[in-house]
Parts: sequence; C-alpha cells; structure tokens
Amino acid sequence: MQRKRSTTKGQSGDPRSATDSGSALRADSPSDLTGASPSIASPGRSAPGPEPVPETARRSPWVQLKYLSYSTQLYPAMVDRASPDARPGSLVTVYDREGQPFGTGLYNPHGRVPLRMVHHGPQPFTEADFLSLLERAISLRLELLRLPEVTDAFRVVHSDGDGLSGLIVDKYADVLSVEVHSLGIWQRLPQWLPHLHARLGTHHERVEVNEFAARIERIPEAHPRRDPAPRRVRIREHGILYEVDFAEGHKTGFFCDQRENRVRLARLVRPGQRVLDLCCYTGGFALAAAVLGHAGEVTGVDLDEKAIAQARRNAHLNQVRIRWVHCDAFSYARQMQQNHQQWDVVVVDPPKFVSSRESFQEGRRRYEDLNGLAAALVAPGGLLVTCSCSGLVSAEEFEQFVCRAVHRLNRRLQILDRTGAGPDHPVMSNCPEGRYLKVLWGRVW
Repeated sequence: MQRKRSTTKGQSGDPRSATDSGSALRADSPSDLTGASPSIASPGRSAPGPEPVPETARRSPWVQLKYLSYSTQLYPAMVDRASPDARPGSLVTVYDREGQPFGTGLYNPHGRVPLRMVHHGPQPFTEADFLSLLERAISLRLELLRLPEVTDAFRVVHSDGDGLSGLIVDKYADVLSVEVHSLGIWQRLPQWLPHLHARLGTHHERVEVNEFAARIERIPEAHPRRDPAPRRVRIREHGILYEVDFAEGHKTGFFCDQRENRVRLARLVRPGQRVLDLCCYTGGFALAAAVLGHAGEVTGVDLDEKAIAQARRNAHLNQVRIRWVHCDAFSYARQMQQNHQQWDVVVVDPPKFVSSRESFQEGRRRYEDLNGLAAALVAPGGLLVTCSCSGLVSAEEFEQFVCRAVHRLNRRLQILDRTGAGPDHPVMSNCPEGRYLKVLWGRVW
C-alpha cells in the first residue's frame, strides 16, 4: 500500500495532514493542518457595542467580516469586504461586522481560504510580530520539549497549531523542509528563514508548494537555489538511525508525528516476539520493534517499492535483520490469514483513506476491512496498534470502525489507550481540526 500522509501535515502537517486551500483536505488532507469549516461562528453580537470605526479611520489595509468567528481560517462566505489597498498577501487589520477591531490576518482574495488569522484582539500586529510567533514555536521544541536530546528530526512550525496558518516546517538534521499553502507565507519566507536557521543550527532548506495551493493562491514558482539542499540526510531518533530522501519521500520525507508512538511500541514489545508492521513505509515502527524492543522476528509490508528500498537501507544502518515485503497490505494480510499465520504484535499505519467528505463511506469500508484483516493476524492476547491520519475521521468514529471490524471476527478488543501526534504537532484551541492523527492501542482476545 503506497503511503501518503501530515504533517501538516482538519487539514494540518506531515503536515504525516481536508486540503488546506479550502477543500476538505488534513479535515485533513492534510496537506495543511486545518479544518474545512469554521470552528466557532455566530451571526454577530446580540448586545449593542461601541460605535463602529469609520472606514476612513481604520488601520489600512483592512478586511471586514460578515460573521464573528475565532477560527484561524476564514472562508469566502465569512468575509464581507476589503479596503482597496488590500493586496494578495497583505497583512490586514480585521474588523468585525459592527466595524470594531477584531484582529489581524493574511489576506488573499484569490485563495480558497482568503483570510488566515494570525492575531485576535484590538492591539496592532506588525510584520515584526511574526518573528515572535516563530520564536514561540522554536522555544516550545527546544526549551520546553527539549527534543534535540532525543532526536534531530522534529516539526518546528505546525501551521495553525503554532498560529502560522499555511506554514509547515520540519527539521531534518541540517535541513529545513518547508511546506507552504499561503501566498502571504510565501512572500515572507525570505525574511523568516535566516531566523529559523540561526536558532536551529541548520544551513539548508527545501521549500515545497502544493501544486493545488500554488494554482489557487497564485504562488509564483520558486527560483532555483545556487546552493541546493542535499537530497538525502541521516537523522537519529531515540538512538535509531534513518535516512531521509526528500526526492522520493512523501510530504516532508519522514513522519515525525509518530515519534512517541514508535518508542512506546518498543517498550511494549518483548524480546523474542513476532512483530508485523503493515503499511510500514520506510520502517519506523518495524525498526523501533527490532532495535529498541529486541523483537525476535519483524516483518514490514508496503506497496511502495521505493519506500521498501529505503526501509532496507535503514535496517542496514542499524545492523538489524528485518523481513521486508513489497506487497499490498490487504493482499498480504489475506494470504497470511489463509496460511493461519499470527503475530504477537501487529501495527497498521495506512495512508489517508478519507481525503474528502465524499470519500468518507469508501474510506470507512477500507478502514474496517484492513483492521479486520490485521486483527485476525493477532494471536490471542496479542497487541494491535492501529492508526488513522484522516482528519475528517474523528477519534470516536475510528474506534467504532476498528471495534466493528474486530467484532465481525467474533473477537474482542481490550482497549488500552488512544494517542495521537507528538507534542511538536500542537493543536490550537480555535482549530481542533488539527488533531488529525489517531492511534488506538489494544489487546485482541
């Protein structure tokens, strides 16, 4: 099964992520990490407020709203009008429907998301304040989470989760991998990248613009760099080495959002156990089970031939023996079921099966089919770890899909926990759609 995920990565991420730019991407195509509908909206204030600010006295350029919403992404139906000097990419003062200062955002009348809020409140927000947002994001990773102590690969900016809607930045060793979904973000990158490099100790960047976003947002093509970033880098995560291939990898090249789940799996694996990693991509869970968990036998399965080749290189880097199988996960699981094979631990981490509201039912069927096949391969009392990166599927819905699949086998799932992306993929309270990754842990009886 070929892998496509973040974070942004709701739409969001990696990122490992309804489509930003306004379609139902990371809820989530996530090629960006935000939702396809406003999270909080009302027709306006019911009680009389202060007198509206006359248009001639407003901080320009400005945009006025039709409805009050604290969502980070405001769609065309919510925007009333803009001042004549509000250009594509402008930093605009936002006024509510009564004409009172409401906040500040990046404006692009051509975008599917014409207004991306970066600040709420009457206080002015200037270009210099963007560096404060970047610094807040960097400080979270370096000072609070202290991620460099365990890895040199992590998400630095998580779009709406860090107050910078339309921007995803991942650090991989000496390289910053940047995803852009907003013209306003694109225009400001030359000023932001030096600050990011200085704080993170990196020297190269790879900037990618989603083709759909580039067309809708009217983002110009990037100019060729005189000093291109390396195509491949080696990273470390909890003592495990991985090679990241930016040219061949999906999204930003490696899914940092599963970092805590990989190390947790390793702690639950017992020496000598058999582990199956379905939809293994470049081998993250399989390597954690083999290197840190000391599993006796590990098998990784993926339809993406290039991903399997990379997984083999990763195994060689860590000097562990893993059986890699280039095959569709559904077909492989059916064959193993017919062969009466079972494993002590089965991990299922497929690509996004629900990328739009129209694909929900088909995606539900695929989640149930794959999890039913996977559960059948778990020995009684064994561990099933199953994931969904479809932002349009809630944690409750995903759990229902998995339980229904297990019950059809006349078996039961003893649920141990529900987890998600690591803390370097934060979720802002006014953009809950950014919580795209869902991981269900349970024993199958």
